Amino acid sequence: MTQEVAVLGAGMHRWGKWGRNFVEYGVAAAVEALTDAGLKWPDIGAIVGADTVRGGYPGHVAGATFAKALGWQGARVTSVYAACASGAQAIDAARAQILAGLADVVLVVGADAAPKGFFRPAGGDRPDDPDWLRFRILGATNPVYFGLYARRRMAEHGDTPDDFAQVKVKNSAMGALNPHARYRGRVTAEEVAASAVVADPLRLLDICATSDGGAALVLSSMEYARRHGQAEPVRIRAVSTVTPSYPNTVLDLPDIATDSARAVEPSGGTFRRSIARAAYEEADLGPEDLSLAEVYDLSTALELQWYEDLGLCGEGEGVKLLRDGATALGGRIPVNVSGGLASFGEAVPAQAIAQVCELTLQLRGAAGHRQVPGARVGISANQGLFGHGSAVIAVR
Repeated sequence: MTQEVAVLGAGMHRWGKWGRNFVEYGVAAAVEALTDAGLKWPDIGAIVGADTVRGGYPGHVAGATFAKALGWQGARVTSVYAACASGAQAIDAARAQILAGLADVVLVVGADAAPKGFFRPAGGDRPDDPDWLRFRILGATNPVYFGLYARRRMAEHGDTPDDFAQVKVKNSAMGALNPHARYRGRVTAEEVAASAVVADPLRLLDICATSDGGAALVLSSMEYARRHGQAEPVRIRAVSTVTPSYPNTVLDLPDIATDSARAVEPSGGTFRRSIARAAYEEADLGPEDLSLAEVYDLSTALELQWYEDLGLCGEGEGVKLLRDGATALGGRIPVNVSGGLASFGEAVPAQAIAQVCELTLQLRGAAGHRQVPGARVGISANQGLFGHGSAVIAVR
């Protein structure tokens, strides 16, 4: 188990489609996080920005972009890109600087102004880019990818479209309680079933939108936190940023072929399961210790898969966990109490940071009507393109 770092502040800009520059969202989130921490921007020793990108190409070097917008003050600067795992990579980079003694307090920021509609590759031919190839060769847009996962669950575990719809029903009910969410209306299973088919069996309301938004955290050493009057802050105990292991025998886009298992026996677990396992091992905790989880529900079916990958239930038992009410507010292990991407949509560099903002509020007991009673341990989990793992365990 590594040393812990403190979460002194958390801030967000509400998700939506605002039509403004992403820097505005990031600065608003950063100011809120600084205020929450009781600090000023000149107090910050380092800033880590999660890059805003399109189709694999950095649009802005986020660390310096946010530092300039907040006002040059000499802080160390880092920018990271790991697609949807960028926020977790930024948290990990900040933690490493704190534990290495390079900075006592670090600001982490991610923000995006997403294009309309589903994500697609930027212009130009890039035959060495697997993300570009899966669009051009397979025609596998993101909704197709989500639909294939849903079909796999239907074939292997007997999940149904109504099971998927119930995930949306649950998350919309919790998102209705979150002032930072983009969509704050409750959705019924009938409304999901009546929405347009996008990638059979998934309908429009099964799939998350693309959004504008921003999120920020102020992290510090435990010594710094105590000196500034926070004797028992929320702490980050583990950050998992693992890559897949060979052989990877389950097809997982954008890769369009599996590794050969003829020479090496499979490891016994998928990539996403290894993400959670690494976090648990570092934190010296297990799924039985969790109070709540924030997972990457790009689609309703993918949330069910995360239940199993996090060890919240056995393989194929995700639907039972959902139907029993265990993952709803008031259940044994609430999942996506924030409302998840179902209620927020994707703001790629911000979303893993936003997950930790929600964990922070919950562990402080400050989440209002969506509070998980007695929350002590939370995990966030998602996956970035090109083999970027992403999980954070926070404790109180």
